[in-house]
Amino acid sequence: MLDLLGKIVQTCDGASRRNFLKVGTLAAGGATLADMLRLRAMAAEQGASLPRRAVIQLWLGGGPSHIDMYDLKPHAPAEFRGEFQEISTNVAGIRISEHLPLQAAIMDKLAVVRSGTHTNAGHGMGSQWMLTGYQPTIEVNDNIYPACGAVVSKVRGPNAPGLPAYVNLPRRLGLGNAAYLGASYNPFAPENDPNSDGFNVRNLKLPGRVSADRLGRRRGLLGDLDTIRRDIDSHGDLVGLDKFYRDAMEMITSDQAVRAFDIHREDPKLRDQYGRNDLGQCCLLARRLVEAGVTYVTIQAGGGWDTHGDNFAQLKNNLLPKYDRAVAALVSDLSARGLDQDVLVMTLGEFGRTPRINGGSGRDHWPGAMSVLYAGGGLKMGQMIGTTDARAEYPTSKPASPGCLLSTMYHTLGIDWHTAFYDQGRRPLPILNEGRPIDDLV
Repeated sequence: MLDLLGKIVQTCDGASRRNFLKVGTLAAGGATLADMLRLRAMAAEQGASLPRRAVIQLWLGGGPSHIDMYDLKPHAPAEFRGEFQEISTNVAGIRISEHLPLQAAIMDKLAVVRSGTHTNAGHGMGSQWMLTGYQPTIEVNDNIYPACGAVVSKVRGPNAPGLPAYVNLPRRLGLGNAAYLGASYNPFAPENDPNSDGFNVRNLKLPGRVSADRLGRRRGLLGDLDTIRRDIDSHGDLVGLDKFYRDAMEMITSDQAVRAFDIHREDPKLRDQYGRNDLGQCCLLARRLVEAGVTYVTIQAGGGWDTHGDNFAQLKNNLLPKYDRAVAALVSDLSARGLDQDVLVMTLGEFGRTPRINGGSGRDHWPGAMSVLYAGGGLKMGQMIGTTDARAEYPTSKPASPGCLLSTMYHTLGIDWHTAFYDQGRRPLPILNEGRPIDDLV
């Protein structure tokens, strides 16, 4: 919801405060006001002098089964190898799951690191590690360290003015926030499924009772800003509200972002190629966004990958067909548009799955080995990097830590991952405290 007129809200201290220029929900993250507030200034200060590089990150929340996707072990005992067979790809010597045939046909445009590894089997802590590069020591529901998209938002800003730098699709990723960087670098999210017929981004639409002219007259409300800012600062929700306020007004009243999010402009045949489901349409929307000037898009759609039970049925009947189609369409579409060298696609989850099949025909949490897919971004494609042992339990060559996997992404954006920011305790913390880009890719 966008509320530029303001309304009275009763708070827990009994005071009535004006909920002013609300884009989404200020305190809860989601589509935060400060995402809007910094965009033009960040573009002017940084984006204009940088190449238009971008990242589309598919977050396979729950933990995808590496041994059933990219690292099959056909000669392992039955209780490890599972039901799926390998198939050849268009790159000699590379074989992947039979349920990824569309990706097999474009393997020359993909690269898979099969030797990703860490040591935390918890969803929350594993996700924080893979999304931030830092291993948390406690289980929390929000970021201790900034997610990589928030880092990119701060360092790079958007590739074009009038657009957010960092977007989550279709909704806000629970551990995708900015932590000590400040809520102004949290993701913008439409909070709506682009596969739905009535998809729109409510956060970018003025209420029907408010015209652009009326909004312009409301600029006089800037006189209330000091009081509003004191309210906001007392909760630590936003930083620098006054600095970017006028730019936010201009951006919201333009139609550039609205056009970028309008997936209905796409050819129905192309939408079919991506798949008429939430994952497919989120991938297509992500392509629209990076093409327009968004720098970092994280997608969490397509279902849960936490396949403790009926792993094989879930994968072959639902998860893998949607994922295969969406990734193949996205990579092919970017290539056809000449964007493959500038846009990096990467797919990953918080860990892999146990090579040993459990009693419910499922696989459990397994951080010892995982597969991470890359495409484009100027990296070297058409290869499998790293190996695991005979049961896909641990790397036997070229182990890649979360820091290695993320620094490879930062490398494509020209970001120095040694750059330090200050946390709430004024301690300098580098973007990553370990790892280096994977030699075989860069």
